[in-house]
Amino acid sequence: MEKINKGITFFLIIFFILSFLPVKMRAAGGVLSLSPSGGTFYLGSTFDVSIFVDTGGNNVNAFQIDLKFPTDKLQVAEPFIGKSIITVLSVPPSYSNIKGTISLQGGVPHPGIKTSAGLILTITFRAKEPGMASIYFLNSSKVLLDDGLGTNILASTVGATYNLSIPPPEGPLISSPTHPDQTKWYKNSNPTFLWQKEEGVTGFSYILSKDPTTIPDNKSEGKDNSISYEKIADGLWYFHLKAKKGGNWGGISTFLIKIDTAPPADFIPESESPLRTSNHQPIISFFTTDSASGIDHYEVKIINVGKAGKETDVYFFTEETSPYKLPKIELGTYEIIVRAFDRAGNWKDGKIRMSIVSPFISFIKDKGIGIMGVLISWPLVFLILALILGLLGFLIYRRKKEEKETQKKIKDNLDNIKERFSQELFQLDDKIKKDMTKREEIKQDLESLKDVEKGEMPGSKT
Repeated sequence: MEKINKGITFFLIIFFILSFLPVKMRAAGGVLSLSPSGGTFYLGSTFDVSIFVDTGGNNVNAFQIDLKFPTDKLQVAEPFIGKSIITVLSVPPSYSNIKGTISLQGGVPHPGIKTSAGLILTITFRAKEPGMASIYFLNSSKVLLDDGLGTNILASTVGATYNLSIPPPEGPLISSPTHPDQTKWYKNSNPTFLWQKEEGVTGFSYILSKDPTTIPDNKSEGKDNSISYEKIADGLWYFHLKAKKGGNWGGISTFLIKIDTAPPADFIPESESPLRTSNHQPIISFFTTDSASGIDHYEVKIINVGKAGKETDVYFFTEETSPYKLPKIELGTYEIIVRAFDRAGNWKDGKIRMSIVSPFISFIKDKGIGIMGVLISWPLVFLILALILGLLGFLIYRRKKEEKETQKKIKDNLDNIKERFSQELFQLDDKIKKDMTKREEIKQDLESLKDVEKGEMPGSKT
């Protein structure tokens, strides 16, 4: 019975504590997700992707949706279709097939909405290029609580990845000796196509198009089972083919080729150190773009340039990533070449020239000290230090001696001045006393004269 009472007490305490917690702390967070989260779709076909929200038991009233998709694989064919729980749009929906972004801001009036699978938006995509394509939510996406504060309760997001593939051939099997792999880029702009010719086929119709859904017309191009093109423009091209047999046209087969004849854009590598530096392992950064196939990788080569631009040492190209810390290089002038390759094998060089110079002073282990490129051995260093210390000691001693002599001279001069001043004071005092005595005598003489004038004998007054 005592155990039961303790259990009830513990439960009541927990319930009491939870009852005072804010609702937003007790409720689960919101979740944004894409549906379907996966699947296989053929090039040229379209498919819908829907955005759903699970409010986690909360009442929410505002959403900010920011999606990212690969522009080389997908494009938005029809945005913002179907129904939506959003009734008020604060920022109109927008998308960019160049940047690969989709944005939407909207909400629901108070008291908001509570749902486990609320449809926010449906977007139609078109498959452009074979491969895996991922769509995901950016960190700026939000699900805001209807609490008057706009509290973001988005706890997680669920993106989607789709497999985009070339439709299976319904007509003759096609191949290309010049562009054999449909997933790779080539810099050859003169493609050749071959296809199988079954018995009884009386003609073929074909077309080379940038549209993966193009259908060849019903006019025969002849019975040959090969065709070559010259100077095809860069980009994705689809060769569509169908055969005529027994008076009827058969299914269509499609073969994709990717052409990129242009090199990457011009660029100049940048150095974190000055172009004239004592750093023997400078760090360089590099970046460029390619409008068609995209950048595949970078390679770096270092050339030690001698006088009059003569190459003395040449390193091989090595594949590197930016930023790149050069291997330790000796003093000298170097030309650093960064070669950018696109996915078709085209390349563009970016160059930078740097000079590795001696620092004003450097310490060389087991050898000595380098000053402006001149090596001074350790014994000589210690001898120079001893001489410098001796000279400093002598200068200090001499300075102190001079200071003492100067102080003595100052003291002597002050004593002489004091003595002279005392003598002059004594003489002045003596003179004053003599003057006072003389004045007294003159005074007495004047009084005697006054007595004579009165007919009195001098000094007769009593």
